[in-house]
Amino acid sequence: MNLQELFTDALPLIDRALSEDIASGDITTRAIVPERVEGQAVIFAKADGIIAGLPVMKQVFYRVDPRIELEAHVQDGESVTGGDIVVVLSGPLSGIITGERVGLNFLCQLSGIATLTARFVDAISAYKAIILDTRKTTPAWRALEKYAVRVGGGRNHRLGLYDMVLVKDNHLAIAGSIAEAVRRVRAAHVGVPIEVEVKTLSELEEVLPLHVDRILLDNMDIPTLKEAVCLAGGKVPLEASGGITLDNVTAVAATGVDYISVGALTHSAPALDFSLEVLQ
Repeated sequence: MNLQELFTDALPLIDRALSEDIASGDITTRAIVPERVEGQAVIFAKADGIIAGLPVMKQVFYRVDPRIELEAHVQDGESVTGGDIVVVLSGPLSGIITGERVGLNFLCQLSGIATLTARFVDAISAYKAIILDTRKTTPAWRALEKYAVRVGGGRNHRLGLYDMVLVKDNHLAIAGSIAEAVRRVRAAHVGVPIEVEVKTLSELEEVLPLHVDRILLDNMDIPTLKEAVCLAGGKVPLEASGGITLDNVTAVAATGVDYISVGALTHSAPALDFSLEVLQ
């Protein structure tokens, strides 16, 4: 999905968010701010971080009132320092104030994900490993949240259940063995990338002869990850997953794994704080 498609697909989500917030109308702004009054407002960062979501926020204000104009002082992917002006808005003040919260919600959430991702990427910059996201995303926000991960310098794991096979413990319990699970997948989906999750070194040994595309090492400690890398001998890319934090990600990367997937990028990223102020 290219960026234009991404932001077009986000329009129903934006409309739903606006409907949720505004419903029959912004009764406070209607009472206080005449529709004819125009002016300017600024959005500024209240903390250091990476910007993501400006095109989405722009659409929020446009949907509220197409007369509102945004002048961005930074672009997605650029860093800001607390106090930096990010956007100047011009137009009907009633629309600017009405769209404020929803617009900032998108910007705060997506910038928070980009910022946290960048911290993980920086923490392993000395190693070959690549930071990946997971499917632990906010329902209906997945495409946007995975976009924010890319903005922060990470890469996307599979987008959903449809674009890559990931054989997990529950699949294995039903299939009876790793070999049988892989056989069934290959019979059903020729050419689709296959990843298999393993929890022990013995399971890793069982997967290696099957020539899958990637092996996920689930919740292994550092010594076991090192053993797994030695055992695999570069024959198949390895992905470490489970319990990855900023405190341990450097040590995980140092084991020699190829990928590190981090659910926290999307399910636990602190929002990056912004504020909107009308210029007097």
